[in-house]
Amino acid sequence: MRLQFSTRYKKKYRKLHIAIKYRADERLRLFVVDKFHPLLNNHSVSKIFPGCRSINVTGDYRAIFKEMETEVVFINIGTHSELYD
Repeated sequence: MRLQFSTRYKKKYRKLHIAIKYRADERLRLFVVDKFHPLLNNHSVSKIFPGCRSINVTGDYRAIFKEMETEVVFINIGTHSELYD
């Protein structure tokens, strides 16, 4: 599985606190091994982001992604309220 990151994801990732970046990197490594690991709480967010899913980074932070045929594109990262409100 190949991971890609949108410009928006990269920009928001750069602004995250170092501890959140570390956790995001951990979660992405886990995602590559098992995208439905219970810690990730991988779930659909199609009502807000059509065709997309979300994984937990921390208790409040989420990463939004879209699965394509040969890759997974992470399109956004942020707090629950930043992404869904």
